[in-house]
Amino acid sequence: MDIMLFSSVYGVRPGVRAAAERLKAAGHTVWTPDLYEGRVFDDVEEARQYRDGIGLDELLRRAVVAAAPHSDRGLVYAGFSLGAAVAQNLALGDEKARGLLLLHGTSDIAEDAAVDELPVQLHVADPDVYEPHDWLTAWYLRMGRAGADVEVYRYPGVGHLYTDPDLPDYDAPAAEETWRVALGFLETLEPSQG
Repeated sequence: MDIMLFSSVYGVRPGVRAAAERLKAAGHTVWTPDLYEGRVFDDVEEARQYRDGIGLDELLRRAVVAAAPHSDRGLVYAGFSLGAAVAQNLALGDEKARGLLLLHGTSDIAEDAAVDELPVQLHVADPDVYEPHDWLTAWYLRMGRAGADVEVYRYPGVGHLYTDPDLPDYDAPAAEETWRVALGFLETLEPSQG
């Protein structure tokens, strides 16, 4: 599969590169667009300030520009937290999207969003302060109405970004289970026509 993998609010940190390498080792082609143009952060508040300075519209524009040269191949969009929100927006707007892999995050859904049984898999902490139960229930229902085929995996007792080995939320057993399930999901997707 051809995968467009977007980073969390921290930027393209070593954990994102490690995830890309894991996906490549499983036989996938992976791009990790740097929407921050080289900036990475260790402090979440600094990262959020930088994100807010760029603005979500500009981040989405940069993501579209990064994905455009590859989108006719039929991409799987993936991302971590903020990157998951970006990936979701792109996947719902790309009629050739083959799948959507969301790690630690979701995004709002336009009322007119429509996809043809787009395979979607979400992995999220339970509970997650950024993805509360009420929000996720509403998100799941809206994604279904949009035509997505959604699977949700919840991981009790872990922090928000539990798959990033360089962040305090890291939980090795939950991260390994997430990658086991996610790689299985990717294997079920229809191959790219490239």
